[in-house]
Amino acid sequence: MRIFTASVIIAAVSLGTPALVQAQGDPSQPEAQTPAAQSSTVIRSIQVVDIKDLKPAVRSKVDDVVAHTSEEDLQSLRKSIDATPAAASALKAKGLSSSQVVAINLADGVLTMFARTA
Repeated sequence: MRIFTASVIIAAVSLGTPALVQAQGDPSQPEAQTPAAQSSTVIRSIQVVDIKDLKPAVRSKVDDVVAHTSEEDLQSLRKSIDATPAAASALKAKGLSSSQVVAINLADGVLTMFARTA
């Protein structure tokens, strides 16, 4: 599973083409970023996941991404979500707001927003 840093939400949600991917599978390079495919990514569905509901190993990866994400990147992430009606609606349907989103993942047309509720 690749978990995107907050800085890519602008590209992933607004433009549809992710620019950077946070590499999570290689512990020797915990902050390695690599270019993603240049083709446009279509978001076919959106999931909202509370990080407290994740398995411990996955939660640890999300927490690691969050720990290495600047407040500026989080603000950009949240502004992009608010500017994207489908993403904002998915959060609202769960009783959440963009201020609770701490990371995203985009794979196979599925945008997953990871939210912290407590």
